[in-house]
Amino acid sequence: MNLNVAILGLVEIVSAITIGVFILSLTYKILQFVGRKYYDIQEENLAYSIFTAAIIFSTGYMVSGVLQPLSSSFRLLDPETSGTFMLTLKFILQGATYIAIAYVAAMSIGLLSAILYSKLTPIDEFEEMKKNNLGVAIIVSSIVITLTLLTKSGVELLIESIIPYPTLPPK
Repeated sequence: MNLNVAILGLVEIVSAITIGVFILSLTYKILQFVGRKYYDIQEENLAYSIFTAAIIFSTGYMVSGVLQPLSSSFRLLDPETSGTFMLTLKFILQGATYIAIAYVAAMSIGLLSAILYSKLTPIDEFEEMKKNNLGVAIIVSSIVITLTLLTKSGVELLIESIIPYPTLPPK
């Protein structure tokens, strides 16, 4: 058994759960704050809850795209030149960077897609959600999720681009 791989596997599981709970609760709190402050939407509003669930799902889905680039970067870390502690620390730091990029992208895509869609239509979707209009919430939520699905590969490619791949000598 490769001890470094096992330790990093455990670190990945624990950090994914910890960071996942933190990110998703942070997303929820941000959306609740925005809903109350800018749109006067209260806690018991089902339409805004549907929208919030779509943003949370989209954020989780986008951040899940970090796993492959993170695995790629792990394979590039040399266990021979670093001890287990340094290897784990590098893994956590690179993981935090990739997760932060994916989180910012997910929140930006989710909120921008909802705002842009709201500007392109004759109705104010957030006002309709404030009135607890479930149809509008479902449509806006579907748009947010669809745009997340369409942009995930681009965000993954962006994250892949910052992985420090070794340069090969010319032939």
